[in-house]
Amino acid sequence: MKQDIAKAISRQKAAALDGAGGWSRYGGFIGLDVHKDTIAVAIAMPGRDEPVYRGEIAHEPKALKKWLDRLNDEFGGAVLLFCYEAGPCGYGLYRQLTEAGHECHVVAPSLIPKKPGERIKTDRRDALKLARLLRAGDLTAVWVPDTEQEAMRDLTRARDDMKSQERKARQQLNAFVLRHGHHWPRGKTRWTQAHHNWLESIRFEQPWLQIVLQEYIDAAKAASRRVADLTDQLMQALPGWSLAPVVDSLAALRGIDKLAATVLLAELGDISRFDSPKQLMAYLGLVPSEHSSGPRRRQGAITLTGNGHARRMLVESAWSYRFPARQTMHLKRKAQHASEQAKAIAWRAQKRLCGRYRQLSQAGKNIKLVCVAIARELVGFIWDIVRHEMPRLEVQVAPTGR
Repeated sequence: MKQDIAKAISRQKAAALDGAGGWSRYGGFIGLDVHKDTIAVAIAMPGRDEPVYRGEIAHEPKALKKWLDRLNDEFGGAVLLFCYEAGPCGYGLYRQLTEAGHECHVVAPSLIPKKPGERIKTDRRDALKLARLLRAGDLTAVWVPDTEQEAMRDLTRARDDMKSQERKARQQLNAFVLRHGHHWPRGKTRWTQAHHNWLESIRFEQPWLQIVLQEYIDAAKAASRRVADLTDQLMQALPGWSLAPVVDSLAALRGIDKLAATVLLAELGDISRFDSPKQLMAYLGLVPSEHSSGPRRRQGAITLTGNGHARRMLVESAWSYRFPARQTMHLKRKAQHASEQAKAIAWRAQKRLCGRYRQLSQAGKNIKLVCVAIARELVGFIWDIVRHEMPRLEVQVAPTGR
């Protein structure tokens, strides 16, 4: 009885998809379990027949092209729908498949349905499962950046990696100095020229400790140079980026400079693809988790799903709203290339968020929670600016595209 009900539901779902002009136009549904050297392949035909495992192919462009040519002959040139899990192999496979005239979904691994009793995992099973779920419409695709967007994102992430190395090198240096009884006076700023001079002036009786100190100092300086070099490269690449005008407009917001705006857009791409600010907030993992049942509604900490790089940048930016709202010379200079509409939205955001920060702080809320709440609301103003700027950007680009 249960099997009959499940089959009936499956038939209704397939009919709904076909009736909506969805899956009926595809000649087949192909699940790919992608690895560094090989790709496991399973094909599900339209209908309700079980997917068929087709073995493995080499994960190389030439081998993929030969395999796609064979598929074209087998399916009579019909458009095929492929899918594979997002992972370390990137989007090269996606681009090769779409350039061949097919469609491809890169799916979020964390959102793939999984049965509680599944205890066996193999490449064959994974490929068959992907093909089956793809045909059923049960997979959630992720947004795939174009090559320009991916290059800018790699550049911002490389800088973020170097920043982490710089932070670690400085912590190690501070720990070593403190361990041997030296500490920088409280209240003075670290990592200035005066601080570096003080570090260089420290002397030890044992010569090998002097060597260790110098190595730590050199490591910290080298990490700082790498961060500075990548920051310069980022600023040089920015004017040639298609989203550079949107970066200028986002810089009108308090707490967001060109670097922060570049990181946000490099990670998120065209933010106007989200239908509402709530969708963007959920994508960034800034909405509360919830476990409700019946009349009881229970909310917990934020979900922390989605893009962690962008979320961290937003929470850091929210810290600047602890001061009263005002139009300083720094903010005016920062917003000099922004549109008038972006400046108006930024001022509205500043009045709202500065007041909100003060209200939550006076209520005794934890400062970290306050910053998260401000970051969540800041997302709405960012979405609003991008929604107004993207149509203007498309109009500017249109003449060169003809």
